Amino acid sequence: MIDPKTRAKYATTIGIECHVQLKTKTKLFAAVGNDAREAPPNSLVSHICFGLPGALPVLNEAAIGLAARAAFALNSRPQKFSKFDRKHYFYPDLPKGYQITQYDEPIIVGGSVEIEVDGETKRVGITRAHMEEDAGKSTHQAGQDYSLVDLNRAGTPLLEIVSEPDMHSSAEAKAYVRELYLLMRYADVSDANLYYGNMRFDVNVSVSKTETLGTRTETKNLNSFRAVEKTVDYEVDRQIELLEKGKAIAQETRGWDDAKQKTFSQRSKEDVEDYRYMPDPDLPPIIIEQSYIDRVEKEMPSMPGEWRKRLSGLGLEPAAVETLLDAEVEEGQVSYLPLIDMLLDQPEAAKQTANWQINVEVPLRREGKITSIFSDPEMLEIYKWLYRSSKERKVSSNQAKDFLVAALNEKQVPANLDDFAKQKGLVQVSDEGEIAKIVEQVIKDNAQAAEDVKSGEMKAIGFLVGQVMKASKGKANPKLAQDLIKRQLGL
Repeated sequence: MIDPKTRAKYATTIGIECHVQLKTKTKLFAAVGNDAREAPPNSLVSHICFGLPGALPVLNEAAIGLAARAAFALNSRPQKFSKFDRKHYFYPDLPKGYQITQYDEPIIVGGSVEIEVDGETKRVGITRAHMEEDAGKSTHQAGQDYSLVDLNRAGTPLLEIVSEPDMHSSAEAKAYVRELYLLMRYADVSDANLYYGNMRFDVNVSVSKTETLGTRTETKNLNSFRAVEKTVDYEVDRQIELLEKGKAIAQETRGWDDAKQKTFSQRSKEDVEDYRYMPDPDLPPIIIEQSYIDRVEKEMPSMPGEWRKRLSGLGLEPAAVETLLDAEVEEGQVSYLPLIDMLLDQPEAAKQTANWQINVEVPLRREGKITSIFSDPEMLEIYKWLYRSSKERKVSSNQAKDFLVAALNEKQVPANLDDFAKQKGLVQVSDEGEIAKIVEQVIKDNAQAAEDVKSGEMKAIGFLVGQVMKASKGKANPKLAQDLIKRQLGL
């Protein structure tokens, strides 16, 4: 661990390349299924994936549309002209001996991602984003002198997003990759499942005492926000320690060992010249008409930044806003934000609904304690009833939570929510005569507290109200109970 004074002498510079798997049904250049999550090894392959002689690639048009959506998500626009190139390198999981990618004419040029760290907003520039095919997967067997190759992933459509070296701390790097994740999910570009490697991060780190950038290392194939953060912290300390000892930093590719929480050397880092880029002769350039670009822009949904403005406008705390943003994309069938959007003309109802979602529905769904999934209109009716009933003091805060859990665990939305609440015993008792009898008994059983209230110790009235709520099993209207206590004590 490097001491803070030594670390402060060095400037850290971070750039990140993110590989996003586009959610097409088939691969980028072959009519083979693109979802290899549960597929047996080498079952989603064709002559194109194997790179057999004479196999000709055919571009998947759907990938162009998803890349165009990604461009708008990155505060950019798709290029009207782009082309494919061949990037040559030799590895067992790349049968052709080259990868089809985009080099000097990518589909996205420029853009930015806005992040917030420690209450300060920062823009991270996007250099470019290009389409390319993924390679296969090599598995290295422990204790064996051979490796296994699975080509199910070969040819999967990727969008590689390359940032500017605008980040200078692990916190900024973590915030950036999380925001990229949200952008790709909200733009409906990728499933972005980190566990299955739908998004993978290559993190470039360098340190320097001067304005000249230091020698960088690239740690590849990170698949969690935490791993990105820990990699940066480890690499910064490792590089500073070497420099402090008068040693040089090797420009290399490194891996991350999550069990040991450290990076390790994999191979020396290639330069651009080593890849011998050349235009792909089998694929024509991509020409996108302006009308196509305009249509994609018009179809873009609200992005995380827009949602933050709307939710913050309701008075929600930043942490609460982020909880909802994450929850919206955790489960594809459950939606939260559209309901709030439908209630924006009633800010108080919208805010209360958001709070119920954050404090009740979201955590209980994560724990598996809420199972039913209803349509947005059905959920809207439940939350509208809940808000109206709470405002009219028909249900207490605890009853509201219990009602929500009970309703959302029904196989279908109850036909009559008033009757359902009564059946579940989740309606406050506002019958003055009934509550008056309970109050009378509570005062009799708690004479000292009653005398304290009479003497001006108004804090004691809270105790008496609590006893009334206990005696009524939480069904008494607390405000009415308090009024009746005062009345019976002559106050």
